[in-house]
Amino acid sequence: MGSLEEQLVAAGNSLLQPPCSVDELLLLLDQVENRLTRVEQSPSKSMQTALAPCKKALVANELLRHPDADVKVAVASCISEITRITAPDAPYEDDQMKDVFQLIVSSFENLSDKSSRSYHKRTLILETVANVRSCVVMLDLECDGLIIEMFQHFLKAIRDYHPEIVFSFMETIMTLVLEESEDISFELISPILASVKKDNQEVLPIARRLGKRVFEKCSMKLKPCLVQAKKCLGFSLDDYSKIISSICDGTTVAVGRHDDNACGEQMVEESKLCRASPEGAPQACRQFFMFYADEKKLVEASSNDAAQARHDGFCGTFIQCN
Repeated sequence: MGSLEEQLVAAGNSLLQPPCSVDELLLLLDQVENRLTRVEQSPSKSMQTALAPCKKALVANELLRHPDADVKVAVASCISEITRITAPDAPYEDDQMKDVFQLIVSSFENLSDKSSRSYHKRTLILETVANVRSCVVMLDLECDGLIIEMFQHFLKAIRDYHPEIVFSFMETIMTLVLEESEDISFELISPILASVKKDNQEVLPIARRLGKRVFEKCSMKLKPCLVQAKKCLGFSLDDYSKIISSICDGTTVAVGRHDDNACGEQMVEESKLCRASPEGAPQACRQFFMFYADEKKLVEASSNDAAQARHDGFCGTFIQCN
């Protein structure tokens, strides 16, 4: 079969001229993803060269804008692996990264459908975005609308039957984006605020719990925007869950990021189970979990250190509430 590098080159070249059959294309994408999961972070020069055909093929219009929904998810899953491998550096130029994030976010829309053939891949994409912190890059790219869309997908898709790890990944992504935002817009928190509105009959209890959890973890960050929004828009705190009035009144104790460590080992084990199918995946999982743990330590060090720790492109701006 040849070395992993040789296999990647061959698979990438095949993707550059993808088969017309959807089934054949999905099989090829599965093979590519399987090989990508076996590539560790900070690859050698020869491995970077071997990855080039795959990287090029995955953002070609034939794949990035393929009409089949399952193909799109499979492509997004492969690209997510690419982001893991190249982290903390973005694998593509800004314009291409915007297209990549559009594809990735679209894969979250149907996370509620466990019967879908792409359900497993959707959860893997969610996992990678959370653990590699690629969601933070969306801030610098000024993907404001896309971030709001992602929040909406999470709050609409989360279900009681999802493993707790899915809830945790959604919470992590939303919290990361909010905490890393220089300014918080009311538009950004509107979907989360709607999830904790008392008379919102469209919100499932599990989605309400997710919204409350994000508000609890980001209470200090969100308080100025909530207070200003209340003043400008005149909404009643009585219409929302108690967490909102507690934040505005300053009576909420922020949930520290260190709380995540309590369930850290469980998250790692569940993540390994989630990726049990691809050959060599546990090693890949450990690799980017280690990266995420190291990045968390840098971010938690201090506000100044955090600014240094966020690499080029990791700092975004939203219009502040006036």
